[in-house]
Amino acid sequence: MSARPPVSTRLRILQISLIIAVSIVSFAALTMPIALRPTTQTLDVGVVLQITMQSPRDIEYVSDIRTEEARKAAESAVLPVYTLPDPAIARQQIERLNTAMHYVTSVRTNTKLTLDEKKANLVTLSDVRLKLETIDYLIGISDLRWDAVQSESLRVLEQVMRRAIFEDKVEITQAGVSSFVSLTLNEQQSALVAELVTAFVVPNSFYSEELTTAARQAARDAVKPIVQTYKTGETIAPSGEIITPADVEAFQQLGMIRPGQRWEDMLGAAAIILLSAVLVPLYFYRRKRSAVVNDPRSMLVIAIIFIVFLVGARLFSNRTLAPYGYPLQAAGLLITALFGLEAGLVIAIPLCLLASYGLSNTLDLAPFYLLTSLIGLLVLGPVRRFWGFVRAGIAISLSGLVALMAYRVPFFATDWLGIVQYAVVVLFAGFSAASITLLLQYLLAQTLGFTTVFQLLDISRPDYPLLQFFLRNAPGTYQHSLQVANLAEQAAEKIGADPLLTRVGALFHDIGKALNPTFFIENQVPGNVNAHHDIPPEESAATIIRHVTDGIQLAKKYRLPGRLHDFILEHHGTLITRYQYGQAMEAANGDASKVELENFRYPGPRPNSRETALLMLADATEARARAERPATDDGLRALVRSVIETVQKFNQLDDTLLTLRDLNLITESFVTTLRGTYHPRIQYPNAQVADQDATLPTPREEK
Repeated sequence: MSARPPVSTRLRILQISLIIAVSIVSFAALTMPIALRPTTQTLDVGVVLQITMQSPRDIEYVSDIRTEEARKAAESAVLPVYTLPDPAIARQQIERLNTAMHYVTSVRTNTKLTLDEKKANLVTLSDVRLKLETIDYLIGISDLRWDAVQSESLRVLEQVMRRAIFEDKVEITQAGVSSFVSLTLNEQQSALVAELVTAFVVPNSFYSEELTTAARQAARDAVKPIVQTYKTGETIAPSGEIITPADVEAFQQLGMIRPGQRWEDMLGAAAIILLSAVLVPLYFYRRKRSAVVNDPRSMLVIAIIFIVFLVGARLFSNRTLAPYGYPLQAAGLLITALFGLEAGLVIAIPLCLLASYGLSNTLDLAPFYLLTSLIGLLVLGPVRRFWGFVRAGIAISLSGLVALMAYRVPFFATDWLGIVQYAVVVLFAGFSAASITLLLQYLLAQTLGFTTVFQLLDISRPDYPLLQFFLRNAPGTYQHSLQVANLAEQAAEKIGADPLLTRVGALFHDIGKALNPTFFIENQVPGNVNAHHDIPPEESAATIIRHVTDGIQLAKKYRLPGRLHDFILEHHGTLITRYQYGQAMEAANGDASKVELENFRYPGPRPNSRETALLMLADATEARARAERPATDDGLRALVRSVIETVQKFNQLDDTLLTLRDLNLITESFVTTLRGTYHPRIQYPNAQVADQDATLPTPREEK
C-alpha cells in the first residue's frame, strides 16, 4: 500500500475542468460590471455624489442626453390631433331632425287622434326622448310658434355641427346647445329647441394616430441639437445630488469614467483569480486523502456554491449599504456544514477577496467579508447543534460591527444616521447567513443525498425507531454494534476521518441481522440448538450473507441517509464466510472444484472510504477479541494486526485512502479501546461474598 494513493485520470480531469470553469465565471463576474476603477466614488446613474465633481478642462460637445430630453419634452407637449369635422355627419343629423319634426307635425295636425293618443305617439319617438311636460307644450302651441321652433332647431343644429365635436366632449357640447338659440324665442320655445337639438348632437371629429404621430415627429425635428459646454473648474454636479444620465454623459466626455474596462483592470482581475485558482488546489493537493477532493459530486457542489455567492456579491456591489448586508458568509458556513471546517476556510478566503476586489470600498469591504467569515466559521466549528448556527450568526454580526468601526468609520465621513443604517444591515447579514445556511444544508442533504451532522445525530438517538427495532429483535448484535462503533469512532479521530459518520455507520451496519436474529450466534440463547447445524453450508452462508441485503432493505424502509448504505454494503467487502466455506470443503474432502466459492462470498463492494474501511477492521477485530479474549496488550496488538493483514491479503483496502501510518494509528487505537473493554476483573469467591453479605447491616440497622 502506497503512502499516497494515485488519483484516477477521470477525477484529475474533472478537478482541472472545475478549476478552469470557476476561474472563467469568476473573471466574468469581476470584469463584466464596470466596477474596477481606482476612484473612491461610484459614478453611476442614481448614485448620490459624495464629493463635488468639477470639470478638469474646457469642453464643448453635443449632448445626446440633453437633446433627447428636449425632444421628448417637445414631443410630449403635442396634444392629440383629431380629424376635421365631417360635414356628412352634420347633414345626416339635420336630416334626422327634420324627419322627426315632420312626424311631430303630422301628429299635431291629425284630427282623428285624441289628446292621449297624440301624447302616446310622441313618447314613442325613437330619435329623441321628449319630456312629458315638453310634449304637453308641443301639442298645445300654435302652428306659427311651432314653425318658428322647427326653423330655429335646424339652424342651431347646423351651427353646432359645424364645430369639431370630439368623442369625449359630446356631453359638454350638448350642455352648450342652449347658448346658440335665438333670443327672439320665448323661454319655453328655447327649451324645446334645445331639447330637440341636443338629441342629435354626435361626434364629428375623431382621434388620428397618424396625424398625432406626424405632429410629434415634427415637434422632435424642430428641436436643434443642444451643445453643452464646461469650463475648467466648473461644477458638473455638486455633492449630495443624485447623478443623472446627463451627468454621466459629461463624465464620459471628460474621461472621468470609461464605457469599458481598461486592460489594467482586466489584468488585475486575472491576477487575483490566478492566485485563488492556485491557493485552493494547492491546499487540497496537500490534503489528498480528503474525501471532498476525491468525490466529484462534492467538488461540483462546492464550485456551484462559490459561483452563486460570488456573482450575487458582485450584483450588489454598486450599492452603498447592500454589500454589507449581503450574506456572503453563508457560503463558508454552508461548505463547513456539508464538508467540514477545513473546506469552509479554504473556500471562504478567496471568495471574500474576489467578492470585494476592485470596488470603490475594497479597503473596508474586503476585511469586513474576510473577518466576519473566518470568525463565523471558527465559532461554528464542528456542527453538532442548532445553536451552533445561532452563535455563528451572532458572531458574524458582532465582528461585522467591529470591522466597520475599524475600517470604515475612521476613513469615511458618516453621520449617526448612516452608522445606524450600517449597523442594521450588518445585523441582518449575520442573521440571514445563519438562516440561509440552515435552509440550504437541509435542502442539499435532501435533494443530493448529502449526509449532514443533524441527520446523523437524529438517527443515532437510542429512541430512533430502527434502533429500537434492532435492540428488540437482535439485542446481541446491537451490543456488538455498540462496541464496534466505539472502536471505529476512536480510530477515526486518530486518523482524521469523520468520527460521527463512522460511529453512526457502525451502529447500523448489522441491522439486517434483526430480520433473522437466531441465525447469528450473538443472539442465540446458550443451550439452544444452533439453526445452522441442520442445513447445508451453502444455505447457511446464504442466510448469513443475506443480512447485507436485508440491511439495505431496512435502511430504505426507514429512509436512512444514502451514505449509511455504504457501511451496510461494504463492511464485509467481498470476503467469504470462512466457517461455512470450510464446512463445504470438509464435506467435499478438500476438493475445491466441487465447491462454488462465489456461493460463500459477500456481494460487496469493497470499502471505498476510510470510514467504511475502519468499520470492516473494527467489526472483525471486535468479533475476534470477544471470542479469543487476549489478556495482554501484546496479544491485543497481535490480534489487530492479524485482522489487518487478513483484510489486506484479500485486497479489501485497495480502494481506500488509508496509508501505512493510518494502519499503525488504527492498531494502537484499537488496542487502547479493547484494553478498556476487556480489562481483567477481580474474581470474588462465592463464600467470601456470602460472608460479606451476612455482615452487612440491614437498612433498619443502618438507621
